[in-house]
Amino acid sequence: MTDKMVDNPSADFQHSGDQGGSTMVHFAEESLGPAPDSQEIAAWIRERIRRGQFVPDQRLVEIDIIRRTGGSRVRVREALQRLAAEGLVTIEPFRGASVRTTSLDELRHIYRARAALEGITAADFVLHASAAQRKRLQQLQDELERCVAERSPERFGRLNSEWHQLLVEGSGNTIVAELLQRLNVPIHRLLFESFYDERRLRTANEDHRRVVGAVLSRDPDGAERAMRAHVQAGFETLSAIERAYHA
Repeated sequence: MTDKMVDNPSADFQHSGDQGGSTMVHFAEESLGPAPDSQEIAAWIRERIRRGQFVPDQRLVEIDIIRRTGGSRVRVREALQRLAAEGLVTIEPFRGASVRTTSLDELRHIYRARAALEGITAADFVLHASAAQRKRLQQLQDELERCVAERSPERFGRLNSEWHQLLVEGSGNTIVAELLQRLNVPIHRLLFESFYDERRLRTANEDHRRVVGAVLSRDPDGAERAMRAHVQAGFETLSAIERAYHA
């Protein structure tokens, strides 16, 4: 991805180019309320990233965020530091903060690694998970089924994250858990969860069923194969979303 940004049709803000070729965002004034804290400001920015109102590589100019949210400079800087720690924002000397970006090639390599590692966690979950963790996995799967039936993409996204995390925890493999944490790509996960449609919900849930079926059948090899295929399918879906998002 480059510094050339895509104009967003949202009426909330307008873009203008700077001398470096990147794009700054200018907000209309709209306060969050009296003296919002850094957590509230971070949530406000995070939600606009999720909605696609702030796009990868876009600069986040402090004075504009202050005007829009009513936050102080100190609290805005704290919010940006919080988002940088989450991996959603990059802060560079002399340039300031911008929405983090990852190239599609880098993302491909990350997902290949995640497919292998999450496959291991699925297999290890079969071998090491407690009865309570197995029960919770089935409960989560039942909730995901209801999300598909009720067409609840945002809830599906939240439960999907919990489903994956439970498999990691139940595997008992702390080394793999640490490696997966390092491979986290929150900006793309946020984008992915924002664009679930009915077809994607069904497809992702079918993958989940295969993984859960293998786990409950105590088939570690089958669970690993199903999880690898699920993560790879996630990358293919995300690639299509990414291309459409920047088209």
